[in-house]
Amino acid sequence: MNEEPFEAPEEAGEALARHPNRQLKLYFLPNLLTGANLFCGFVALTKIVEADASAANFTATIRHALFFILLACIFDLLDGRLARWGGLESAFGREFDSLADLISFGVAPAFLVHRIVLRDVFVHYQELGWFIASIYLICGALRLARFNCLAESGAAENKDFIGFPIPAAAGLVASLTLFLMWLDDRNFPKGSWRYVLPVILIFLSWMMISEVPYPSFKNINLRTRKPFAILVLSLLFVGALLVWREKILPLVLPCLFTAYLVYGFIRPKISRRWRRQIEQEDPEEESDFPEKKPPKPPRWRARRISGKRL
Repeated sequence: MNEEPFEAPEEAGEALARHPNRQLKLYFLPNLLTGANLFCGFVALTKIVEADASAANFTATIRHALFFILLACIFDLLDGRLARWGGLESAFGREFDSLADLISFGVAPAFLVHRIVLRDVFVHYQELGWFIASIYLICGALRLARFNCLAESGAAENKDFIGFPIPAAAGLVASLTLFLMWLDDRNFPKGSWRYVLPVILIFLSWMMISEVPYPSFKNINLRTRKPFAILVLSLLFVGALLVWREKILPLVLPCLFTAYLVYGFIRPKISRRWRRQIEQEDPEEESDFPEKKPPKPPRWRARRISGKRL
């Protein structure tokens, strides 16, 4: 009788230590997009640090930082979609994505608000300004840690996010800053409208660690079907953004992120039919990767022959 060789736990641990990458699922394209997200967050940080309120190019430098934060939001959206569509989700990708999100959507917006507002407000108490900015960063880290714990325990957020997502929070801060710069570009470094940013930052900090459910829109995929009129309107909207992006984006982006924020509060009061239309829910729609159902057991029919059951 041939017996398979037994590998001791210590030997298995040593083999894992020698070749750790063999046990990881490293998918190229999703992790590449996550790396692009992290790169955009780092560039945004460098631009924020370089910005000098007394310099003539202050608003241009801040605008570049906002561009990279918003670009990081796009990469973060694409890497998750690509992983789900291709069945390429992994624990490594989830952890890598959270680390990138903490830099791009946690550290960068906190630095942004401190550089624009808090640094000038608390001139003699700089520690207080850093403390207010750190609240947003800590709450964002807690939000990401909670998501990872739920995913690891098997109770991950399926169709809904628990709390306001940190990419949406960063997008709201960046888009509102872009709107304020568009509203009064010359007086922005010393304007009074910029003082609304710390208030929004604190409010978003609470929303991220709250238990308010937000739709993840994971049902929107390559097989999502909509009426022809909606397709035409969507194409016209995208075309208008490309042609008049400098005039439309400062207005459209804050409206989109704010609408998503408010939707979490009014969502329980909306009828199920409208929620399905907004969130693209279709219970009859087949998934891109349908689960294989086990075959049903055969039904044996009893026959009676001469009063006896066979």
